[in-house]
Amino acid sequence: LTNWDGDPRFWRVENGTIVGQSTAENVVSPNSFLIWRGGVLKNFELKVDWRFTSGENGNSGVQYRSKEMPDVAKWVLAGYQADMDPIHRNTGLLYEERGRGFAARPGTITRRIEGGVAKLVGSTGDLDAIKAAAMKPSGEWHTYHIIARDNVITQILNGRVVNILIDDEPEKRAMEGLLGLQIHMGPPMQIEFRNVYLKTLP
Repeated sequence: LTNWDGDPRFWRVENGTIVGQSTAENVVSPNSFLIWRGGVLKNFELKVDWRFTSGENGNSGVQYRSKEMPDVAKWVLAGYQADMDPIHRNTGLLYEERGRGFAARPGTITRRIEGGVAKLVGSTGDLDAIKAAAMKPSGEWHTYHIIARDNVITQILNGRVVNILIDDEPEKRAMEGLLGLQIHMGPPMQIEFRNVYLKTLP
Protein backbone atom coordinates (compact mmCIF):
# COMPACT_ATOMS: atom_id res chain seq x y z
CA LEU A 1 0.00 0.00 0.00
CA THR A 2 2.82 2.39 -0.79
CA ASN A 3 1.34 5.89 -1.31
CA TRP A 4 -2.06 4.65 -0.08
CA ASP A 5 -3.50 5.76 3.26
CA GLY A 6 -6.51 4.13 4.90
CA ASP A 7 -7.88 2.49 8.01
CA PRO A 8 -5.81 -0.70 8.50
CA ARG A 9 -8.84 -2.40 10.05
CA PHE A 10 -10.46 -2.53 6.61
CA TRP A 11 -7.67 -2.42 3.99
CA ARG A 12 -4.90 -4.87 3.12
CA VAL A 13 -3.07 -6.33 0.12
CA GLU A 14 -3.23 -9.99 -0.89
CA ASN A 15 -1.41 -11.36 -3.96
CA GLY A 16 -1.07 -7.92 -5.49
CA THR A 17 -4.75 -7.09 -5.00
CA ILE A 18 -6.09 -4.32 -2.74
CA VAL A 19 -8.77 -5.80 -0.47
CA GLY A 20 -11.37 -3.85 1.46
CA GLN A 21 -13.29 -5.95 3.99
CA SER A 22 -15.78 -5.33 6.77
CA THR A 23 -17.22 -7.95 9.14
CA ALA A 24 -19.93 -8.18 11.76
CA GLU A 25 -17.26 -7.47 14.38
CA ASN A 26 -15.40 -4.86 12.32
CA VAL A 27 -18.07 -2.41 11.18
CA VAL A 28 -17.57 0.56 8.84
CA SER A 29 -19.12 3.84 10.00
CA PRO A 30 -19.05 6.31 8.34
CA ASN A 31 -18.01 5.34 4.79
CA SER A 32 -14.23 4.93 4.80
CA PHE A 33 -11.70 5.45 2.01
CA LEU A 34 -8.27 4.25 1.02
CA ILE A 35 -6.70 7.52 -0.17
CA TRP A 36 -3.92 7.75 -2.75
CA ARG A 37 -1.25 10.18 -1.54
CA GLY A 38 0.75 10.25 -4.77
CA GLY A 39 -0.70 13.51 -6.01
CA VAL A 40 -3.75 15.59 -6.83
CA LEU A 41 -5.91 14.66 -9.83
CA LYS A 42 -6.85 17.37 -12.33
CA ASN A 43 -7.26 16.23 -15.93
CA PHE A 44 -6.64 12.49 -16.09
CA GLU A 45 -7.51 9.02 -17.30
CA LEU A 46 -7.87 6.26 -14.72
CA LYS A 47 -8.35 2.53 -15.22
CA VAL A 48 -8.99 0.11 -12.38
CA ASP A 49 -10.29 -3.47 -12.11
CA TRP A 50 -12.74 -4.32 -9.33
CA ARG A 51 -14.92 -7.15 -8.09
CA PHE A 52 -17.03 -8.05 -5.08
CA THR A 53 -16.19 -11.37 -3.43
CA SER A 54 -18.74 -11.29 -0.58
CA GLY A 55 -21.77 -9.34 0.63
CA GLU A 56 -24.56 -8.99 -1.94
CA ASN A 57 -25.76 -5.83 -0.17
CA GLY A 58 -22.31 -4.24 -0.28
CA ASN A 59 -21.43 -0.99 -1.99
CA SER A 60 -18.21 0.67 -3.04
CA GLY A 61 -16.83 3.27 -5.41
CA VAL A 62 -13.84 4.89 -7.02
CA GLN A 63 -13.57 8.42 -5.63
CA TYR A 64 -11.84 11.16 -7.63
CA ARG A 65 -11.30 14.93 -7.62
CA SER A 66 -12.30 14.65 -3.98
CA LYS A 67 -11.52 16.44 -0.72
CA GLU A 68 -10.97 15.15 2.79
CA MET A 69 -13.57 15.74 5.50
CA PRO A 70 -11.58 15.62 8.76
CA ASP A 71 -14.47 17.16 10.70
CA VAL A 72 -16.50 14.02 9.91
CA ALA A 73 -13.81 11.42 10.54
CA LYS A 74 -10.36 10.38 9.40
CA TRP A 75 -10.24 8.80 5.91
CA VAL A 76 -13.54 10.37 4.78
CA LEU A 77 -13.81 11.90 1.29
CA ALA A 78 -16.38 14.06 -0.49
CA GLY A 79 -16.58 14.37 -4.27
CA TYR A 80 -17.17 12.53 -7.52
CA GLN A 81 -17.58 8.76 -7.36
CA ALA A 82 -17.92 5.95 -9.88
CA ASP A 83 -20.41 3.81 -7.96
CA MET A 84 -20.58 0.01 -7.85
CA ASP A 85 -22.44 -2.76 -6.08
CA PRO A 86 -22.62 -6.56 -6.47
CA ILE A 87 -26.11 -6.73 -8.01
CA HIS A 88 -25.81 -3.51 -10.03
CA ARG A 89 -28.48 -1.38 -8.44
CA ASN A 90 -26.13 1.60 -8.68
CA THR A 91 -23.20 0.33 -10.75
CA GLY A 92 -22.23 2.92 -13.35
CA LEU A 93 -23.82 5.79 -11.48
CA LEU A 94 -21.77 8.98 -11.22
CA TYR A 95 -22.49 9.94 -7.63
CA GLU A 96 -21.26 12.88 -5.61
CA GLU A 97 -20.39 11.67 -2.12
CA ARG A 98 -21.38 14.19 0.55
CA GLY A 99 -22.41 16.58 -2.19
CA ARG A 100 -25.12 16.78 -4.84
CA GLY A 101 -25.93 13.07 -4.81
CA PHE A 102 -26.91 11.54 -8.17
CA ALA A 103 -24.86 13.55 -10.68
CA ALA A 104 -25.30 11.41 -13.83
CA ARG A 105 -27.25 8.18 -14.11
CA PRO A 106 -26.26 5.27 -16.37
CA GLY A 107 -27.30 5.80 -19.97
CA THR A 108 -27.32 9.59 -19.75
CA ILE A 109 -25.40 12.66 -20.80
CA THR A 110 -26.21 15.12 -18.02
CA ARG A 111 -25.45 18.82 -17.69
CA ARG A 112 -25.43 20.34 -14.21
CA ILE A 113 -26.10 24.08 -14.13
CA GLU A 114 -26.34 26.74 -11.44
CA GLY A 115 -29.12 26.31 -8.94
CA GLY A 116 -28.60 22.56 -8.63
CA VAL A 117 -30.45 21.80 -11.87
CA ALA A 118 -29.60 18.58 -13.73
CA LYS A 119 -30.54 18.68 -17.42
CA LEU A 120 -30.65 15.57 -19.59
CA VAL A 121 -28.93 16.59 -22.83
CA GLY A 122 -28.29 13.21 -24.45
CA SER A 123 -27.98 9.46 -24.14
CA THR A 124 -25.07 7.02 -24.15
CA GLY A 125 -27.41 4.26 -25.34
CA ASP A 126 -30.26 2.03 -24.27
CA LEU A 127 -29.99 1.31 -20.54
CA ASP A 128 -30.86 -2.38 -20.87
CA ALA A 129 -28.22 -2.79 -23.59
CA ILE A 130 -25.65 -1.01 -21.41
CA LYS A 131 -26.44 -3.28 -18.48
CA ALA A 132 -26.24 -6.39 -20.65
CA ALA A 133 -22.91 -5.38 -22.17
CA ALA A 134 -21.18 -3.77 -19.22
CA MET A 135 -22.43 -5.29 -15.98
CA LYS A 136 -21.08 -8.77 -15.34
CA PRO A 137 -22.23 -11.17 -12.61
CA SER A 138 -21.02 -10.59 -9.07
CA GLY A 139 -17.61 -12.12 -8.44
CA GLU A 140 -16.27 -11.38 -11.92
CA TRP A 141 -13.71 -8.68 -12.60
CA HIS A 142 -15.00 -5.39 -14.03
CA THR A 143 -12.96 -2.45 -15.35
CA TYR A 144 -13.77 1.21 -14.79
CA HIS A 145 -12.20 3.70 -17.19
CA ILE A 146 -12.73 7.29 -16.07
CA ILE A 147 -11.76 10.31 -18.17
CA ALA A 148 -11.90 13.79 -16.63
CA ARG A 149 -10.98 16.78 -18.74
CA ASP A 150 -11.88 20.23 -17.41
CA ASN A 151 -15.62 20.13 -16.60
CA VAL A 152 -16.47 16.98 -18.60
CA ILE A 153 -16.32 13.55 -16.98
CA THR A 154 -16.85 10.27 -18.84
CA GLN A 155 -17.33 6.95 -17.08
CA ILE A 156 -16.71 3.76 -19.08
CA LEU A 157 -17.46 0.30 -17.70
CA ASN A 158 -16.03 -2.80 -19.37
CA GLY A 159 -15.50 -0.85 -22.60
CA ARG A 160 -18.99 0.68 -22.69
CA VAL A 161 -19.65 4.39 -22.07
CA VAL A 162 -22.19 4.42 -19.26
CA ASN A 163 -22.54 8.17 -18.66
CA ILE A 164 -21.11 11.63 -19.25
CA LEU A 165 -21.32 14.59 -16.90
CA ILE A 166 -20.92 18.19 -18.09
CA ASP A 167 -20.52 20.08 -14.85
CA ASP A 168 -21.40 23.73 -15.44
CA GLU A 169 -22.10 24.54 -11.80
CA PRO A 170 -18.92 26.46 -10.87
CA GLU A 171 -19.64 26.78 -7.16
CA LYS A 172 -20.25 23.04 -6.74
CA ARG A 173 -17.99 21.28 -9.24
CA ALA A 174 -14.45 20.10 -8.51
CA MET A 175 -11.66 20.65 -11.01
CA GLU A 176 -9.06 18.82 -8.94
CA GLY A 177 -8.78 16.62 -5.88
CA LEU A 178 -7.84 13.29 -4.39
CA LEU A 179 -8.25 9.71 -5.58
CA GLY A 180 -9.67 7.10 -3.22
CA LEU A 181 -11.32 3.69 -2.98
CA GLN A 182 -14.44 3.30 -0.86
CA ILE A 183 -15.68 0.70 1.58
CA HIS A 184 -19.29 1.48 2.42
CA MET A 185 -20.98 1.32 5.79
CA GLY A 186 -23.59 -1.41 6.18
CA PRO A 187 -23.61 -5.22 6.17
CA PRO A 188 -20.31 -7.16 5.96
CA MET A 189 -18.72 -7.15 2.52
CA GLN A 190 -15.48 -7.59 0.60
CA ILE A 191 -14.33 -5.61 -2.44
CA GLU A 192 -11.10 -6.10 -4.39
CA PHE A 193 -9.16 -3.74 -6.68
CA ARG A 194 -6.20 -4.39 -8.99
CA ASN A 195 -4.39 -2.93 -12.02
CA VAL A 196 -4.76 0.73 -11.08
CA TYR A 197 -3.42 2.82 -13.98
CA LEU A 198 -3.36 6.62 -13.92
CA LYS A 199 -2.43 8.95 -16.77
CA THR A 200 -2.37 12.73 -16.38
CA LEU A 201 -3.76 14.82 -19.23
CA PRO A 202 -2.95 18.40 -20.27
